[in-house]
Amino acid sequence: MGKLYVVSTPIGNLGDITLRALETLKNVDIIACEDTRHTLGLLNHFEIKKPLVSYHQHSKDSKVEQIISSILEGNNVAIVTDAGTPGISDPGEFLIRRAIENKIEIEPIPGVSAAITGLSISGLSTDEFVFIGFLPHKKGRQTKLKEIATEKRTIILYESPFRIIKLLNELLEFTGDREVSVSRELTKKFEETYRGKISAILPTIKEKGEFVVILEAKID
Repeated sequence: MGKLYVVSTPIGNLGDITLRALETLKNVDIIACEDTRHTLGLLNHFEIKKPLVSYHQHSKDSKVEQIISSILEGNNVAIVTDAGTPGISDPGEFLIRRAIENKIEIEPIPGVSAAITGLSISGLSTDEFVFIGFLPHKKGRQTKLKEIATEKRTIILYESPFRIIKLLNELLEFTGDREVSVSRELTKKFEETYRGKISAILPTIKEKGEFVVILEAKID
């Protein structure tokens, strides 16, 4: 039986990849990835050649079973996401769960996470925090916003450039004018972080890149 390696990759700057991640990617038999074109760019940069298997949120159960079967047959498989740590707000969690159910050994290869990177420079409390990730687009969105409004720990959210203004307006409506840190394009050339009250940040946001939103907890 082979092993499943959960390999973190850079969220932007390729210099953030770890030596251990490179060694693992060079030595496994197969790499399961979210987007083969994106991962191929990463591998080409580091001159690594390995068979790639596409695995993303729209993959059928048969694709998961194909990867699991390959490991059971003795192949070592690395799973990577387009950016950051697989399984964190990412379809990799389903593959990891199936590996556990099949008693496959799983080895984490830690590295960058956008959530922790954004939190580390937010200036908000890091003693206790809760990771929400992306809010539902429609069903359940208001329920989740109401939960966030009562949360007494720092909140970490992800958002796309297409919905960042909507999200900040909703947070202002549901939670009040709290302190927030909004980072976009973390580790990339145009990295930028906005800090302050939600109302002050809203007019300055550039709707480009992926966002990490760190929201101040409810204060009694």
